Amino acid sequence: MADGEAEEESCGGATADDDNEARRRSGRCAAERGIAGHGLVSTPRPARLRVGVVGAGRVGAVLGAALARVGHEVVAVSAVSRDSVRRAERLLPGVAILPPQEVVSAAEFVLLAVPDDALRPLVSGLATTDAWQPGQLAAHTSGAVGIGVLDPAAARGVLPLALHPVMTFAGRPEDLDRLAGATFGVTAPDELRPVAEALVVEIGGEPVWVPELARPLYHAALTIGANHLTTLVNDAVDLLDRAGIEYPARLLAPLLSAALDNALRLGDAALTGPVSRGDVATVASPLATLSDEAPDVVASYVAMTRRTAERAEASGRLRPEQAAEVRRTLEAAG
Repeated sequence: MADGEAEEESCGGATADDDNEARRRSGRCAAERGIAGHGLVSTPRPARLRVGVVGAGRVGAVLGAALARVGHEVVAVSAVSRDSVRRAERLLPGVAILPPQEVVSAAEFVLLAVPDDALRPLVSGLATTDAWQPGQLAAHTSGAVGIGVLDPAAARGVLPLALHPVMTFAGRPEDLDRLAGATFGVTAPDELRPVAEALVVEIGGEPVWVPELARPLYHAALTIGANHLTTLVNDAVDLLDRAGIEYPARLLAPLLSAALDNALRLGDAALTGPVSRGDVATVASPLATLSDEAPDVVASYVAMTRRTAERAEASGRLRPEQAAEVRRTLEAAG
């Protein structure tokens, strides 16, 4: 078989057994074409990169293992805490655990998976050590910032990417399988967009393009949708527990699952309950109960009720006079 025919079979001629394998194969081939096209490395398989992972937290260790699973070589990882060291040993066995500067120096593709507050000083600090090398790829996993945070590295010829996985991680091997179909918020210079998206597809993810200037609003939306949802659910569970309800999570699960599904499919049309009906007495009743039984929840109840009334009014589900009455009721509660 000719070399060209071999390439055809590995990157398009063969039929994958399932959708996931087809996606991974497509990602591998796109990565080879895209990364090779940018001249990042010059090996017989140009997309196979030497990867360094800075931060063996729940995200970094899993993404490093995902890259290794599709053929990249993870050459070094940094880990500080005992948990991080154990995670690196479990998910990246045999990979050298080195200080961040040495990880960066050893790698062609640097994955920065550190807390948001540590990212900017880390990138700047590494720039002062001359660890960054022209032509390196560097990607961070933060959702809060785009590629601007990598400017100190980009000034030294590094190619910046932001690859934010929109999922939660336990830092365990099963997270690898959960990457299949997981969305990633991707930001990159226009010329590197194919490379960034190909790397995500290659490990089984689905890239979603996020413009640099939209990154803060994107992150705010995810914070409200995930972090605040968790708080609301746990408050509801705690209140049921205080009420003496057995298995509160089991009670809530069908209701919350249906509410989430309806909201994602129907938007504001999914709203039910006393606010959507303008039932002021029923809106006010929990306030007195919460003031006595759970005063720590009153402020969030008032804030969410007010916001629910605003959305119900804006979508035409609540008449202006009804919305005004709901607001007066909340204001009277203090």
